[in-house]
Amino acid sequence: MRNRLYLVEGDPGTGKTTLAFQFLLEGARAGEKGLHISLSESHAEILAMAESHGWTVAEPIEICELSPGEALLDAQQQQSLLYSSDLELGETTRHILAEIERAQPSRVVLDGVSELRLLAQDALRFRRQILALKQYFARRDMTVVVLDDMTTDSGDRTLHSIAHGVIALHEMAPEYGAERRRMRVTKYRGTKYRGGYHDFTIATGGLRIFPRLIASEHASAVDRTPSLSGEESIDTMLGGGLERGSSTLLIGPSGTGKSLLALRFVVSALERGEPVAMYVFDEELGLLMRRAIAVGLDLQPHVASGLLHIRQMDPADVSPGEFAHDVRIQVEQAGARLVVVDSLNGYQMSMPDEQYLVLHMHELLIYLNRKGVVTLLTLTQHGILGDMRAAVDLTYLSDSIVLLRYFEDQGELRRAISTVKKRAGSHDRTIRELWIDADGVHVGAPLHGFQGVMRGTPDYIQQTDRQTRGGDSQSNA
Repeated sequence: MRNRLYLVEGDPGTGKTTLAFQFLLEGARAGEKGLHISLSESHAEILAMAESHGWTVAEPIEICELSPGEALLDAQQQQSLLYSSDLELGETTRHILAEIERAQPSRVVLDGVSELRLLAQDALRFRRQILALKQYFARRDMTVVVLDDMTTDSGDRTLHSIAHGVIALHEMAPEYGAERRRMRVTKYRGTKYRGGYHDFTIATGGLRIFPRLIASEHASAVDRTPSLSGEESIDTMLGGGLERGSSTLLIGPSGTGKSLLALRFVVSALERGEPVAMYVFDEELGLLMRRAIAVGLDLQPHVASGLLHIRQMDPADVSPGEFAHDVRIQVEQAGARLVVVDSLNGYQMSMPDEQYLVLHMHELLIYLNRKGVVTLLTLTQHGILGDMRAAVDLTYLSDSIVLLRYFEDQGELRRAISTVKKRAGSHDRTIRELWIDADGVHVGAPLHGFQGVMRGTPDYIQQTDRQTRGGDSQSNA
């Protein structure tokens, strides 16, 4: 809202000055004059900040540096009858008003209000000074952003009660990885705003803010046509494919074929001309591409055509908000019909706690379901055989669950696959063998000759027809 006073607060380095300068630049694009009054940083420092973002400071934006005059450093000029802070506060205020009268701006940034708080020395005097400035700005139809670096008394809420709106910027330093930044609107009079924390980054060009995802805002009609893998045996096991607007969890120990099974659906969707977004947390993209080619799934042409958006994700650098924002762009702008997250184990590393991962994934999956997107999630369990545990339990959030296992058969390590859950429609309830070769990913006939396959060391009941998987050879691709 125009002609109001707003507060942006945060510790040094959280991006307050950058955000304020973006505010002035946006006004300049609309032909509004802007004035940046700095009480703490020099003119050269502000110019250097602007240049680092590729911004050129020119009309209609002006920078005014207000700092104590050199006379204040001269011992012979010190006053003995009056406190120097009384003189400095009055002098600083007069300089501020003089610059505003000269420039006649529409947008004003007052950077370093903590300096005024120190000069005022007590809360009552500071409050009266800010109220006087607020009334002065209001009479001249100016929109003002005040920056507070919170280096003084953190319990002082004077500016909070006076400001029309308050934005708090926070920075967190994890034990490993880059710092994380997030913002929160704590006050905005007369306006309904999105509460909670919103992740943001400081990049060349300014702050990039990723608003918190709220799935309930994205209700829409969904086409429930099944999405097929292109491999008949897989689609049969899944009861005719994966329903659009649903999520499927592929869970099992490392190396059982979760990623390649997901790629089978990816390539099938791409061949139908459907855009796909794939986020890889655990594996280097070059290696994933080579493994895909080894089983007859070439992704490179689809990447070149722009139909496949595949992104290497670094959990140490990418925040959950940035990840969700990228997913939204691919769904809403690129029209992605299939989203793959490989894997949730890597994604969990970007979350501060397991409970937040569950809440975040709940919103993301509901959003994707309401957009009619097929979502594939992979989750690696700890261990190889027998009783295994997953780092996080997302089984209740998934519409379908496909379980993969190793099992031993007469000195040979084999793979088993089964659909253990599917909310929409029926599915095959048998345990089948999975094998991977140069022709792709295949699912064989039910393993009727074994009992206890899921615990890794099954009991042999009768001779199994090995011809159902096309021979005994397997590829570890």
